[in-house]
Amino acid sequence: MAEPILTVEGLVKHFPIKRGVLQRTVGHVRAVDGIDFSVAKGETLGLVGESGCGKSTTGRLVLRLIEPTRGRVTYDGREVFKLSGGEMRRLRRELQIVFQDPYASLNPTMTVGAMLREPLELHGIASGKAADERIRELLGLVGLAPYHALRYPHEFSGGQRQRLGIARALAVEPKVIIGDEPVSALDVSIRAQVINLMQDLQKRLGLSYVLIAHDLAVVKHIADRVAVMYLGKIVELAPTRTLFRRPRHPYTRALLNAIPAPDPRLKRPRALLQGDVPSPIDPPPGCRFHTRCAFAVERCKVEEPPLIADETGHATACHLWPQIADKVGVGVGEHRLPENPRLERLKAAFRPA
Repeated sequence: MAEPILTVEGLVKHFPIKRGVLQRTVGHVRAVDGIDFSVAKGETLGLVGESGCGKSTTGRLVLRLIEPTRGRVTYDGREVFKLSGGEMRRLRRELQIVFQDPYASLNPTMTVGAMLREPLELHGIASGKAADERIRELLGLVGLAPYHALRYPHEFSGGQRQRLGIARALAVEPKVIIGDEPVSALDVSIRAQVINLMQDLQKRLGLSYVLIAHDLAVVKHIADRVAVMYLGKIVELAPTRTLFRRPRHPYTRALLNAIPAPDPRLKRPRALLQGDVPSPIDPPPGCRFHTRCAFAVERCKVEEPPLIADETGHATACHLWPQIADKVGVGVGEHRLPENPRLERLKAAFRPA
């Protein structure tokens, strides 16, 4: 793996639970409970898991939109949590986010041009005619026309609004973009267009992505590596092709088995999850997945498995994965998303002569 541009070490976020007139702390929600990962320049890391596992909280912690309980995030040699307010403001140029809901994340009272102009002037990138030219360039990058700068967010479709969210993130010329389920609110055809657009922009601009998602087909299409989260912990981290072909952790296998098969005649072993996710207020001791794992033994209930990587970079937090490797098969077919003819024309237009 190339030199990482972003490194997360021992990241923890516990939200206090307060009750009573005096608002005393009676417990904590362990949203993120000690995770480690890194992202290289030009790489896409997929962060997947069930709802409530801590994916979105992790993204906000990396950007310091919320303060951590403890841990360290290092970006390009700088420790993010030790930066002053002014230093953090300057760092915002290089770390950006695309939110899940493209409508709620856009100001309905501002035109598209005003929204894109604001970060340009705030960071001293461009103003006046130079800003107008940059706005036209940004809209072109995401497949929109210059006259769209005069419109308001409610005048766009869901896919177009998500493109505007991407354009706003690109306005300050970032190096890392956190995508917090950027396509989950879109229908399948528009989803494919936005994903293809993000890939094309990554190739052209050298961007690094942390893609938070629950749709494994999307992650397989765009990510270089995948980190699987469960109840605030990373339980498996591997190159995408390896994870989909040879998953090790029982939770990862269950997630892959839940992907619908494109051929109804296809017969494959199933290992679906049983029971509910335990409360993050009081997670179970030992391996947090043992309450739903068909292979759990007494050791799993008392000893938390560390996330250990082998020589290939495939890391697993499971005591038993070598013994259960062949007990549950996972037949995951190739997930191909529809092509976007319009995007292909854009790519051809952007290609140098």
